[in-house]
Parts: sequence; C-alpha cells; structure tokens
Amino acid sequence: MIVTHSMAAGMGGIRTAGDLVARMQMSRSMKINEAKNYVAEKLGVSLIDLTDEVEMYHLREALNIGRVSYSPGYAKGIEAKIRIAKLMDLNINCVNTFKNNAGIDF
Repeated sequence: MIVTHSMAAGMGGIRTAGDLVARMQMSRSMKINEAKNYVAEKLGVSLIDLTDEVEMYHLREALNIGRVSYSPGYAKGIEAKIRIAKLMDLNINCVNTFKNNAGIDF
C-alpha cells in the first residue's frame, strides 16, 4: 500500500493519471508499468501524457472523471467513480453498493 501510494503521488494523483494507475495496481495486482500501459490504452493517450498535468486536465474534463478542483457541471465523488469504473472496466465496491441501493444499472 505504501509503495502504491507513493507511486500514485509521484505521478500527481488526480492531477494526472496517478489515481487511475494506483487503482489498477491495487484492484488487479498489476505491476506499475503494466498498470500505466493499461490506463494509457483505456484513455487513448501515450505513456508520456499520463504524467502531463495540462493534457490530463483536459482529458479528465472531456471524460468527466473528476479533477482536483470542482467546477459546476462536472463529476465529483460517486459520479466520477461510476465513470471511472465503467471506463476502466473495474468493480468498485462503493459504486456497486450505490447501484444496488439505488436500484440502477449503469
């Protein structure tokens, strides 16, 4: 967990794609390079773009998967997690709980 956190923080976390890479490492036991490649492929960007704050700001805004600072009309919280789960083909416990409690299938 400490290594995963430090690697995600080193990539900039939600400022870039560090949060997505860390999530893939933890949920699928991927090594760092495997996780980076997976995320880059899913986002349709190069590995270099994963660490570019400007590029990822615009991409996260376009995909509406959450950003550091919230702006009205953009996803945050559970809404962003739902979008991330769908985009990355993940099962996220809080998303599944929300779906079950709300009786909604996304």
